[in-house]
Amino acid sequence: MTTIEANTATRPMTGDEYLESLRDGREVYFRGERVEDVTTHPAFRNSARSVARLYDALHEPEAAGVLTVPTDTGNGGVTHPFFKTAHTADDLIAGRDAIVAWQRMTYGWMGRTPDYKASFLGTLGANSDFYGPFKDNALRWYKQTQENVSYLNHAIVHPPIDRDKPADETADVCVHVVEETDAGLIVSGAKVVATGSALTNANFIAHYGLPVRKKEFGVVFTVPMSSPGLKLICRTSYEYNAAVTGSPFDNPLSSRFDENDSIMIMDRVLVPWENVFLYDADAANNFVMASGFLPRFTFHGCARLAVKLDFIAGCAMKAVEMTGTSSFRGVQMQIGEILNWRDLFWGLSDAMAKSPQEWVGGAVQPNVNYGLAYRTFMGVGYPRIKEIIEQTLGSGLIYLNSHASDWKNPEVRPYLDQYVRGSNGIEAIDRVKLLKLLWDAVGTEFGGRHELYERNYGGDHEAVRFQTLFAYQASGQDRALKGFAEQCMSEYDVDGWTRPDMFSGDDLEVVRKFAR
Repeated sequence: MTTIEANTATRPMTGDEYLESLRDGREVYFRGERVEDVTTHPAFRNSARSVARLYDALHEPEAAGVLTVPTDTGNGGVTHPFFKTAHTADDLIAGRDAIVAWQRMTYGWMGRTPDYKASFLGTLGANSDFYGPFKDNALRWYKQTQENVSYLNHAIVHPPIDRDKPADETADVCVHVVEETDAGLIVSGAKVVATGSALTNANFIAHYGLPVRKKEFGVVFTVPMSSPGLKLICRTSYEYNAAVTGSPFDNPLSSRFDENDSIMIMDRVLVPWENVFLYDADAANNFVMASGFLPRFTFHGCARLAVKLDFIAGCAMKAVEMTGTSSFRGVQMQIGEILNWRDLFWGLSDAMAKSPQEWVGGAVQPNVNYGLAYRTFMGVGYPRIKEIIEQTLGSGLIYLNSHASDWKNPEVRPYLDQYVRGSNGIEAIDRVKLLKLLWDAVGTEFGGRHELYERNYGGDHEAVRFQTLFAYQASGQDRALKGFAEQCMSEYDVDGWTRPDMFSGDDLEVVRKFAR
């Protein structure tokens, strides 16, 4: 029995309960060794505690009505609003505001917080029929994860190997069923990128990419992180590097908000039948568009990015004051552009919630048109904001001392105070503290990873655009737009206006007179 299944309490986990849930014997590998306990290992421990803070916030008195609302499962408990199916625009606004409240606790730097996968889990109640013979599994997971506010993540993309070939031609690397048993499906293969999975309770495995053609590749399921045969091989840990070479003063973001991306490998993992959602190639190919996940994951991502840009904008405005350029016209223009991008994503978030689209079973979804716009423009806006910060601050981002310990050296401190001071009476230590924060955001390996994340979070740069076209074609909105153009064209032809209320200009037309 998994941790998720065993917990039948009427409240979400606390921070301590969440940390305890990670001590389950999971196979996580880092720097050639198996990690004994992710909650204490220096590559993961502060990031784990950042998530634990989110769970503790659910139990604060001020959480009621903002971070927690009554469940709809009949257990008499409370849950994070985004884990519930929305039926009105107000429900969506409540979900968005709860996303924002959690994100403000991480300053927008953790994209895979537990409410992220609620983008999918919150669809399961209304859309359970989509899962056909596995409908009961969908309903059970909707109930369990809502009541516990369980922490799931997903890995839905094939490894970047032979991507020009369908999955069945690269079966040695792609997730597929190798055996069916009475207990469930035996699954092998790899998925990427399992962002944050070392700190989750379970992972959701689905398909996104070239269509699969064979049933054994069309499998969608959940897998607890303690499942035998499930292995995570982690990338470099920015948290670990910060602890070894820096300090919280030098790396205030990467030292606590590092969602480690991992290679997820399944070596004959048993997936019990009760954890299977789909086992059909056509259904798996349609998962992203038909499950209801797409509008909600863009909704979550847009709200999260808006908070992140609030933070970046605030840092940038303070930084140009400290460097003495806040009155420069060009700098003011660029800071204004950052604020424009910030407002764009807040506006899209509002529009998604306040212009909901009717869905199945009386449910509503965030407006997917605005979600698709977010997918495209996040990949344009975030790199642009990073570029503006580098342009406006220039050498200020690296005219910094190496470590927090420099400030405690009596021989060095006077020089720092004199030569590294900020403008407008700002003390050197305060200037360095802010600019190191910004450098961690945009210049370190952690910052570079975040640019890559924002560029590709919604899908590759081509897919996010052509899928917008496909969505318009599927909904018929393309016909409405083309019809609008055709309406204009119907009002005139080669003989003049077809509308009776317009003057043709025959009495003034010069070319026609000379042609006669």
